[in-house]
Amino acid sequence: MANRLASATSPYLLQHADNPVEWWPWCEEAFAEAHRRDVPVLLSIGYAACHWCHVMAHESFEDNTIATTMNEHFVNIKVDREERPDVDSIYMEATQAMTGHGGWPMTCFLTPAGEPFHCGTYYPATPRPGMPGFTQLLEAVSHAWSERGDEVRESAQRIVSQLAEHASPLPESTVDTAVLDAAVEQLGSQFDAERGGFGGAPKFPPSMVLEFLLRHHERTRSEPALTMAESTCEAMARGGMYDQLAGGFARYSVDVGWVVPHFEKMLSDNALLLRAYAHLARRSGSPLASRVAGETAEFLLDGLRTPEGGLAASLDADTAGQEGLTYVWTPEQLTEVLGSDDGAWAAQLLSVTPQGTFEHGSSVLQLRADPDDPQRWAQARAVLLAARDTRPQPARDDKVVTEWNGMAVTALCEAGGALGHPGWIQAAGEIADLLLSVHLVDGWLRRSSRDGAVGDANGVLADHAWLVDGLLALHQATGEDRWLTAALPMLDATMERFADPDNPGAWFDTPSDAETLFRRPADSTDGAVPSGASSLAGALLTASAITGSSGYRDAADAALTRAGLLPARAPRAAGHWLSAAEAAQHGPLQVAVVGPPGDPGRSDLVSTARQEAPGGAVLLAGEPGSEAAMLADRGLVDGAAAAYVCHGFVCERPVSSPDDLRARLRAS
Repeated sequence: MANRLASATSPYLLQHADNPVEWWPWCEEAFAEAHRRDVPVLLSIGYAACHWCHVMAHESFEDNTIATTMNEHFVNIKVDREERPDVDSIYMEATQAMTGHGGWPMTCFLTPAGEPFHCGTYYPATPRPGMPGFTQLLEAVSHAWSERGDEVRESAQRIVSQLAEHASPLPESTVDTAVLDAAVEQLGSQFDAERGGFGGAPKFPPSMVLEFLLRHHERTRSEPALTMAESTCEAMARGGMYDQLAGGFARYSVDVGWVVPHFEKMLSDNALLLRAYAHLARRSGSPLASRVAGETAEFLLDGLRTPEGGLAASLDADTAGQEGLTYVWTPEQLTEVLGSDDGAWAAQLLSVTPQGTFEHGSSVLQLRADPDDPQRWAQARAVLLAARDTRPQPARDDKVVTEWNGMAVTALCEAGGALGHPGWIQAAGEIADLLLSVHLVDGWLRRSSRDGAVGDANGVLADHAWLVDGLLALHQATGEDRWLTAALPMLDATMERFADPDNPGAWFDTPSDAETLFRRPADSTDGAVPSGASSLAGALLTASAITGSSGYRDAADAALTRAGLLPARAPRAAGHWLSAAEAAQHGPLQVAVVGPPGDPGRSDLVSTARQEAPGGAVLLAGEPGSEAAMLADRGLVDGAAAAYVCHGFVCERPVSSPDDLRARLRAS
């Protein structure tokens, strides 16, 4: 049996390489084989850190009898959703349309032309109440194909047509201050004032909404916006969703109180949350936010760093097939590691009870209040972490995804500047160097790499947008022109290749020369990560402020207008759009600092700007006489370094003292 997954760059595909199922990767040859045999395609989509993906693999894909049925009646394709978000997107849309819900593992049955006719998610090997067994499903689909093949094909074509009818871009609608104010009010109606966050269980970290609320507060001084952001950040950081020993956040909380997490830890979540916590720390001075930002940054660089200098995609939800095995504790285990006195003290501090908060009397560690003895806690934390490191550890999906690494570059630059950690900015530069040297192939981005070998999947819109955003953040953080030189041609090419020519302001998620799927994906909703379109809008705004290009600004405004109904109607699904709209309303605010290299006055002004400038602001420092658009024709003031504060393209008088700059920025 051919092992077609053995050379994959995806750890998820490699997990299935030795299954008795004759898997194909996503490729034209697989569909050609389905045509040749006149059988349906069974498409299975998941990702390496997915708990239920592991369960279905063990129950069904490792079972010889089930595999025999799959091999006999189907061409079986396995897809890593993180490598092929374009494929995942269109079949998830079909799954949700057919079933009313979606998730992973995703199981879709397709015609040899790739058209879906039956979709679902997890199926148990044998029937359960309300759920057919996977073997039953295979037999039913195979029978329908052989006995009523024409009907099945016609049904698939109708499904594709119906999906196409609902795929048109949103009508244009302006995102103005009234929309932004109303979004805060609507979020307030959904806010959990007792426990933080929005809605009920399961509770996901609202990272993009938090960034919007902080930016809105900075522009309007809205206390409700700040309260929602502060209380949510504190609740998440003190609960079990945050790793109290090693830093970093799990994917979501299964309960409304942030107690028990779904244990997988994703790069994308932690990059976005690092940005939000660093923003909160610089705005409010919160010691908790500053600590969590620092620990999250260190988790990225210690827990996810690859030998090549990039950041791995995730840590698995399971350890040795068991959720939470690495992370949970009993009172007896704390005593065994810390001794009786410190063990009892730590159990009370960390909410570890005999009854437990998780399974089998174990508890997820929480830190609901600051310890009365910080030094004692620091020592206990170090000992507990060392003991935990001797336990079995979750597997790491060590592919390097362009999009998520771009997010991390932006977050590390912003957090490093705001919190005074130049090492984080240096690490961001190393990540960007890897992406530019390995992922940029013949002028076009690839989606991912592993062990320094680039994958075959082409980059989607979000990959391009976030790498550009990260390069622009590095240009601001370091003043090095090479980052801007790399960013602008990529941004120009992205605008050309991903634009919807029939709908100005709308963007496809795949380039114009991408392989043909049954529908060209274009999803503007901010989900677990920002949409490609909202990510591009943010990058365009930053580029317009740095370069003075009206073309970039016009494109950003058009994108915001095209997506306008989404933030107006569903702000929780438009957090990044709202953040970009806040930056646009603020100008975006620009701070240009001019002074000789190494001049203490210039350094003090830059430090002040990094502390005080609102989210979405653009900061650039350079020498007098610089040709950079933001610095051109701006000189010293009475021989001293000077800061120029501008809103859009309207500038105020320059200031030379940090106190004056601080006052100017706080009044902006």
